[in-house]
Amino acid sequence: MSKNNILLQNMLSHRDESQVAGLMRFFKTGPGQYGEGDKFLGIKVPVTRAVVKECWKEVSFENLQECILSPWHEVRLASLLCLVEIFSRAGKKKQEDLQKRCVDFYLAHTDRINNWDLVDLSCYSLLGEWLLDKDRSLLYELARNGKNIWERRIGIVSTMAFVRKNQLSDTFAISDIFIQKDFKGTFDPKDKVGEKTQEPGQIHDLLQKAVGWLLREAGKKDEASLRKFLDKRASKMPRTMLRYAIEKFPEPVRRIYLSKS
Repeated sequence: MSKNNILLQNMLSHRDESQVAGLMRFFKTGPGQYGEGDKFLGIKVPVTRAVVKECWKEVSFENLQECILSPWHEVRLASLLCLVEIFSRAGKKKQEDLQKRCVDFYLAHTDRINNWDLVDLSCYSLLGEWLLDKDRSLLYELARNGKNIWERRIGIVSTMAFVRKNQLSDTFAISDIFIQKDFKGTFDPKDKVGEKTQEPGQIHDLLQKAVGWLLREAGKKDEASLRKFLDKRASKMPRTMLRYAIEKFPEPVRRIYLSKS
């Protein structure tokens, strides 16, 4: 461990063994589960955020590199939250070169962004924000051909940044990728990232939930567009994905869409 890595030192100082077992259960680290083998220090997210807020200004990219390669889940999260903070502040100062360095770092380490919280707490605040005024084909590529479910989840969840700006077309278009018959992100029992309870050929539960969540968020901005999307695709959508997408609809409307699934 580098002696001058204040982020790593501060995170390790907050280790709490009493929380480890609960976090391991919550993030499914058991054999055959999606977080199999991950290690935890027992640090909850609010504590991690507090550490990042306190020391992000003193963290170098070399420090971030050491943290993102850590075997500890919470240290990897701290690295990502720190990266988001650096990216955000650079944007306010119009430092596009620094922002690009943050994005390049992020994309170079997607193999370390290997659980849903690591994805969701970083991707749209960084990658999504970066792409607001740029070509977005990268997200389509990640969704369609990502190396694992985490890269594919980055592809859809990053569109939250667009949804917040009332730009909904990419969310609907990328969601459609996950519904197509030739989608490659179905569950493979040979893949370490999987659930023993899931049937081969199904779209992974964590992708179903992510797509449904983003569709629901898009529907909050424009319900008519969501209904138009669902009118054409509800019959092709996996049940969990559809349930998440229609969660805010009145019960009679939910029943109609569920009857098509």
